[in-house]
Amino acid sequence: MAVSVQATVREVMDIRQASEYLGISGDTLYRYASEGFIPAFKLGNRWRFKKTLLDAWMDEKSGVKPPAPIAVMPKQKKPVARAR
Repeated sequence: MAVSVQATVREVMDIRQASEYLGISGDTLYRYASEGFIPAFKLGNRWRFKKTLLDAWMDEKSGVKPPAPIAVMPKQKKPVARAR
């Protein structure tokens, strides 16, 4: 019986996980994070990367525009009949 294993990508990744996700070397990613080129933050003395921020950064750098938010107007309430 074949078992399919789906790789899970965490929301917060370390250098190794993020470099695999982005397809670049850990050394390059470390340099990008140190120079502020890529969105990252330090937790203690270790770099961490949020997947959502990396995705948004890649979209921005590749020229992909995020979908425009849809304006939702609140429904108008019907007038309440007066009590007699």
